[in-house]
Amino acid sequence: MESYLLDLFKVLGDFAIALSIILNIFISVLGVVPSVVITAVNIKFFGFENGLFISIIGEALGSIVSFYLYRKGINKLLNSKEITNKYVTKLMKSRGIEAFCMIIFLRVFPFIPSGIVTLAAAISKVGIINYSVASTIGKIPSLVIEAYSIQQVLIWNWKGKGILCLFLLFSIWFIYSKSRGKK
Repeated sequence: MESYLLDLFKVLGDFAIALSIILNIFISVLGVVPSVVITAVNIKFFGFENGLFISIIGEALGSIVSFYLYRKGINKLLNSKEITNKYVTKLMKSRGIEAFCMIIFLRVFPFIPSGIVTLAAAISKVGIINYSVASTIGKIPSLVIEAYSIQQVLIWNWKGKGILCLFLLFSIWFIYSKSRGKK
């Protein structure tokens, strides 16, 4: 997928920015697909700073479009999933500055899927402007960390190897702890 997107970006030239943003919006609307591949392609194709900036724009716009669509009716289709995270549940019941701060917190916190945060915010009383600003502010630190990690893995120096090892160890621990919790 990554090499296909890189080739497509090369063919599109300046229009690759628009495609990247559109793909980020599409992934955000789906709510369950990670955007790490697009971020990686952006870093490879546009360079670190430009790729990060394009990823931030794409994810921010994707989040706003998702919020709007969820609020207008898609949330009825997704409402069948029970949300058990106490912070997400609290966001659903909050408003004003409390909701604003919770959105920032949940966006920075890497273990809560973006689609769940967007869905909870869409169900809550938060307005689209407050949501948009808070969501974008919260996405910036996590995207910087994601982009830096991707860059180090692509360079494949000791930092990249360390990041990949830590990610694998965390994944193994997470899967193991989830499987023990179900027994």
